Amino acid sequence: MTIAPSQPGTKPGRPFFSSGPCPKRPGWTPEIFRTALLGRSHRSPAGQAKLEQAIETTRDVLGVPASHRIAIVPASDTGAVEMALWSLLGPRGVDILAWDAFGETWAQDADALKLGDLRILRAPPGAIADLAATRPDRDIVFTWNGTSTGARVPDADWIAADRQGLTICDATSAVFAQKLDWAKLDAVTFSWQKCLGGEAGHGMLVLGPRAVERLESYRPPWPLPKIFRLTENGKLDEALFKGWTINTPSMLCVEDYLDALAWAQSLGGLDALIARANANARTIGAWVETSDWIGFLVKDPAIRSNTSLCLTLTEPEVASLPAAEQKAVVDELLAILEEAEVAYDIGAYRLSPPGLRIWCGPTVEARDLTKLTAWLDYAYGLAR
Repeated sequence: MTIAPSQPGTKPGRPFFSSGPCPKRPGWTPEIFRTALLGRSHRSPAGQAKLEQAIETTRDVLGVPASHRIAIVPASDTGAVEMALWSLLGPRGVDILAWDAFGETWAQDADALKLGDLRILRAPPGAIADLAATRPDRDIVFTWNGTSTGARVPDADWIAADRQGLTICDATSAVFAQKLDWAKLDAVTFSWQKCLGGEAGHGMLVLGPRAVERLESYRPPWPLPKIFRLTENGKLDEALFKGWTINTPSMLCVEDYLDALAWAQSLGGLDALIARANANARTIGAWVETSDWIGFLVKDPAIRSNTSLCLTLTEPEVASLPAAEQKAVVDELLAILEEAEVAYDIGAYRLSPPGLRIWCGPTVEARDLTKLTAWLDYAYGLAR
């Protein structure tokens, strides 16, 4: 086994590799809040201008077509997904694809709605569900990038262009780091605290024309809480997609998101963000290829995330241990890194196999990942 013989001489400049909330953009300082609209109403003309700017800059950076509406909604990505599920599901059969903890959560929530025709297509950690098993006459709910396992869909080719059902996509750890096929997606959700490192608590909901048609032609049989209501008198509440939020947003968080979007634009937009994430993922991939103690949870590169890279222990004498003992090794490794202020919060998701989860989204610097890998070899040698 390759063990770093001595403590590395340099540390990452920024030891933040958490998969959520994720690192702030390089160069971020609290000074960005000097222009925040604090102590003012979000309903004021100035407040509305800030919120509308956040929506339209999101559209610009992501290339969201004019046919799709964008809203800022409560409760982060979770709130956005729940809003979509409660508002859109019911009139036809539903396929839920579950290959990570969050997909499983959406499956449980859909089941709680007592839908008459619900299929849950599952896959174990490291794989994705059988995409070919979905049907175009059914609604499909799926996670584009499984944050807890590091498995993602390779593309949207499996979604029928002439589908009758809707596609509802949780894209929170994919958006701003992977290309989404907006023509194939009817409702998309994400949050600010993932790929752009924004502050938490706010979600984004993107609705295509087919989702809007469903909202205006179908009324769910269950009562909708106020924070889920997207229509008024049977018509889409257009104000929500111009920054008239359902509840009070944090204008401090809005300013932070605007700063992150401006940074993305300064790099060159979405292509530049994707390039940064891909370069970061390659840095970790190159290290894994030379390591004999760590490997990818997702074996197939075609479905491996470029943002949430999930790793498992592979050295035979450690990998053969019970999960609790493997976790103890990982916990010791993590404690060494945290005490040295080298890396924070890179343990595997609590419901995933013991191992590491290293965020490689666009706000991370590749040079910091290179330094991190040397420390990982060193810390593992001490912990095993």
